[in-house]
Amino acid sequence: MARSGGTETAGVAGLDLRRGPDHGDEATFERLSLGDLDLSGRSADGAEFTRCRLTRTDLSGTRLEAARFTDCVFEGTNLANLRTDRSSMLRVRLSTARMTGLQWVNGALRDVTISDCRLDLSSWRFTTFANVAFEGCNLTRADFQHADLRGTRFTDCDLTGAQFSQAGMDGTRFARCDLTGIGGVTSMTGAVLAHQDLIALSYALAGALGVRIEGPDDG
Repeated sequence: MARSGGTETAGVAGLDLRRGPDHGDEATFERLSLGDLDLSGRSADGAEFTRCRLTRTDLSGTRLEAARFTDCVFEGTNLANLRTDRSSMLRVRLSTARMTGLQWVNGALRDVTISDCRLDLSSWRFTTFANVAFEGCNLTRADFQHADLRGTRFTDCDLTGAQFSQAGMDGTRFARCDLTGIGGVTSMTGAVLAHQDLIALSYALAGALGVRIEGPDDG
């Protein structure tokens, strides 16, 4: 392995998601800079990444069970159709990542910022969020059913058709988001909305309650 700026740089041949870069028994990666790597379609249980930077790394279609990411940065990564269960992120930043169809189920995110990412059709069922910010993300038809979103912030996000049924949303904040056609609107008790988001939400709420809204020319 080469060192660059105090951070190890791993090549594809030296990185096995099932084992560490030194071929130990556990997949533990620390202070690695992973750039332009193809790690797609792989699987691993219990992989742990600490203080790693993943730049333009391809993890699409990979399956991770009980993975842990701590103090990591993702930039321009491909996480499309990544599947995880019981995985966590702590103090992580993701930017300009492709995360279409990602499944982060029954997991946990704490002190995480996700900005300018494509997250359409992603699933976050039964995941707990704490101090998490989505900024400028495409979250169309994302699935947050049964998630604990208390304290989460959505800013400048497209949430068209997103599903929030049975989600905990006390203190969840929305600002300048497209909420057209969202599901589970009756679960939004305690959420905080910017005034410009209220119109789209009112239509979703009316639909959930079976209220028909007539236009000025309707009989």
